[in-house]
Amino acid sequence: MGKYVERFNTAERVLHWFVAASFLTLLLSGLGLYSRLFHGYFDLFGGGAGAIMAHKYAGAVFLISSLMLFLNHAKEMVTFDEDDRKWFRSLGGYLSKNPEHFNSGKFNAGQKGFGIFMGIATLLLGVTGIINWIPASFPRALVQFSLFLHGLLFVAVVMLMVVHVYLTTIGNPGTLEGMLYGNVRRIWARTHHPKWYKEVGGE
Repeated sequence: MGKYVERFNTAERVLHWFVAASFLTLLLSGLGLYSRLFHGYFDLFGGGAGAIMAHKYAGAVFLISSLMLFLNHAKEMVTFDEDDRKWFRSLGGYLSKNPEHFNSGKFNAGQKGFGIFMGIATLLLGVTGIINWIPASFPRALVQFSLFLHGLLFVAVVMLMVVHVYLTTIGNPGTLEGMLYGNVRRIWARTHHPKWYKEVGGE
């Protein structure tokens, strides 16, 4: 038995990095649209017009790839059991002084919550993005609300993405390997996702 176990296949990893790349493009192009303080980022796209165009097309890529990623894992994401509820009651053990591990499946309860939020946020960002793209086709009040909701979701998603990046790198060493190479160490899988590890042929 090797030291590694497959966590994500090639298609899943490619899809994830499409989401990541399009999100980064949206972030850099959207900062200048969000506030004048960040107009300097327009230079990355050759000016304001280029940033708007990049934002629109990166938004389309993000919408499609993010929804595909969610649907690919929907079965695991929307299924919660007592172990997940225990995770929520302890907030994943992140506020505890002593390391705490849970009997999680492929995704722990926090990852499921993040995935569900991202699925809903992606839909809302897509709908509001379309309204903002062609504002003349909609009532002014709807466009104003759409701009507000789009900006609010933008801030929320960026904050959660920062947490996501931290927890997949510094917060939980070994996690990123699964998305980079497809495989994770068996000891990591047994420690962080024991229920899933047993399902894929662990001891």
